[in-house]
Amino acid sequence: MHEHEIERFEHRHSFVSDRHTGAERRTRWVVGLTLVMMVAEISGGMFFGSMSLLADGWHMGSHAAALGVAAFAYWFARRHAANPRYSFGTGKVGALGGFASAVGLVLVALLMVGESAWRLATPVSIMFDQAIAVAGVGLVVNLASAFILRDDHDHNHGHSHDHDAHRDHNLRAAYLHVLADALTSVLAIVALIAGKLYGLTWMDPMMGIVGALVICRWSYGLLRDTSGVLLDAEAGDARRAAIQRKIEADADNRVADLHIWRVGPEHLAGIVAVVTHDPKPPEHYKRLLEGESDLVHLTVEVLSCPGDSPKAA
Repeated sequence: MHEHEIERFEHRHSFVSDRHTGAERRTRWVVGLTLVMMVAEISGGMFFGSMSLLADGWHMGSHAAALGVAAFAYWFARRHAANPRYSFGTGKVGALGGFASAVGLVLVALLMVGESAWRLATPVSIMFDQAIAVAGVGLVVNLASAFILRDDHDHNHGHSHDHDAHRDHNLRAAYLHVLADALTSVLAIVALIAGKLYGLTWMDPMMGIVGALVICRWSYGLLRDTSGVLLDAEAGDARRAAIQRKIEADADNRVADLHIWRVGPEHLAGIVAVVTHDPKPPEHYKRLLEGESDLVHLTVEVLSCPGDSPKAA
């Protein structure tokens, strides 16, 4: 067999979305914004005595590191997309980056709870006007970062029968990080205003605890979704049933075994075993699934069923 004929049967293993280049660039912009605001808030929190502002600054520092992980994940996936060492490509690197970011979020939330509890026990004086101004600037930066990182493609697939197959978990993690920053900025502003107007200085560290709990809730969702991708969790039941129906609608085919899992944000791989009285080449069964555009790597095993076909009787 000639080399060009062999190439017809070779599988493509580059399962990195074309959208990653734009997402990588946007993530780098947000890393820069976050680092600048981190320095401002940590400095302001220490100088003005605000725990909620200091917590927000630490939070942004951790997010700068997590966003750096997200940017690295995009670079690594793109750099090694065609590396044959990775059996199914580097499409899962984004999910790995998202999982690492979620773990980082949980750790930061725990630190926020500890520091806030300490400040509740040992209150300090706060320079409210200056702290509110810094927190306000932080909120503007966080909202701008969220706008930069918004995933329009994710919104456009909101009605897809397998919506999660189109989700970039790396970008989602970065987006949740800046949303968490925006939340802590809002809580800091509310606490500082309450302290300034009504003397409720205890609200400053209390808001640190509230923010930490909300962040933990977001982290749980991200950990759940990314771990499913990393552990090759099966695609949804509805998607698997649709694929099975398409195969079994042809002749007397029966699907004896079916596995569909994600190998990239917009790419699925599958293994299917078909039992039939009228076996055909694997390419025939692949053509039955041509409408499944994101099923990019399919392995078909055809098993001949002994005896006469029921349709022939």
